[in-house]
Amino acid sequence: MNTKDRPTAISLFAGAGGCSLGFGQAGFDVRFATDVDNDAVESYRRNFPTTPCQAADIRRLAASAVLERAGLNPGELDILLGGPPCQGFSSAGVKAGDDPRNSLLAHYVRLLEGLRPKWFVVENVEGLLTNAGGLRVRDTLATLLGVGYSLNLEKVYAQGFGIPQRRKRVFIVGNRLGQEFLFPEPVTRFSGSIFRKGEVTFAAALSDLPSPAEAPDATVAFFHPPQNELQAYLRGQAKVATGHYSVALSDVQLERVRALQPGQTMKDLPEHLQHESFRRRAFRRVMDGTPVEKRGGAPSGLKRLFADEPSLTITSAATREFVHPTEDRLLTLRECARLQTFPDWFEFAGSAASRIQQIGNAIPPLLARTVAEHILRNYGFDAQYSGSGRPSIRFCLTRSEGMSPALARTECLLTELMDSRAEQLVLLEHH
Repeated sequence: MNTKDRPTAISLFAGAGGCSLGFGQAGFDVRFATDVDNDAVESYRRNFPTTPCQAADIRRLAASAVLERAGLNPGELDILLGGPPCQGFSSAGVKAGDDPRNSLLAHYVRLLEGLRPKWFVVENVEGLLTNAGGLRVRDTLATLLGVGYSLNLEKVYAQGFGIPQRRKRVFIVGNRLGQEFLFPEPVTRFSGSIFRKGEVTFAAALSDLPSPAEAPDATVAFFHPPQNELQAYLRGQAKVATGHYSVALSDVQLERVRALQPGQTMKDLPEHLQHESFRRRAFRRVMDGTPVEKRGGAPSGLKRLFADEPSLTITSAATREFVHPTEDRLLTLRECARLQTFPDWFEFAGSAASRIQQIGNAIPPLLARTVAEHILRNYGFDAQYSGSGRPSIRFCLTRSEGMSPALARTECLLTELMDSRAEQLVLLEHH
């Protein structure tokens, strides 16, 4: 498309740019991006040199300033991208209802009201669904409905869309055109069997990579052509890969790694090889009267992945905990980036710890691209194609047959919200 014909986007909480990459590849013109992390902003600028990117705290960011940087007026923006940082909601961290990061959702809504985009896409961890007993997500959706957006909340399983990892995330997609948005149907089975002409597995994504280097600043050259469509996308025109280096292991670390079979974790190791912190948490005595069922399980620590299955979820701990399926080493930064579907030409700034955090926090670019293409192909941004004009809500909290008590509570809250909204619409129709 010509630039003037491309739909416009702004990315908040942009990180290194996974969402921007996917939407850009789908044909969107990302006019402005922002993130509070300086390393992420530097990564973004390296990969999107023509997009203004500002290091800023959203709590101090005015909608007018964002629109000015993007060259837009209120209501002209086609889509607003980005979800607040997830640590406050994550089951991997403390579920603190008063975590200050949780308030970023409120600031997102504040900016949404000021920008008045036609569409928005929010992505977050599934812990958002049960945070504060489901009240937080219920109140957020109620606020979004109140400012005129039709909504669809759904738990999305990334492996169903060609992403070579088991990654569950919550998406909230809304529009003020009255469109009833439906998520695209998965294109692969959740077991990870087919990616178009290839496979959604660890090996399908990484088998063309050469052996990793030993030095962090070294590059490795490709010797073999891509073996499937996914590898061809990840490779692009790149002749070498950066960040593909193996961290040296101590003698005891190497002994642990060698003892693990695919699918095994720290708990499967002989007791003398289990890390002290693992043993302490796994076998601790409860001294404060906390009921057994609320103690939490033992950490899994090291995990050896399967070559013929999707990877486990890539997080900021992946390069410390994930063991290669067939080699006695931990995953490299480039392998983690590939499992997140970042192409090999994509650069990450900062320390190794900062880079893996940027990789783990990102929306997989191919998943973002799927959502972007779906909106473009089936909905659009022209008000004349809008639906009823009455904001509506729908949701899908899980594709599993079972549901936890916490999730069932959230379902009840959202059902009440949906029923209340339906009653309001009936009253409006009668008037």
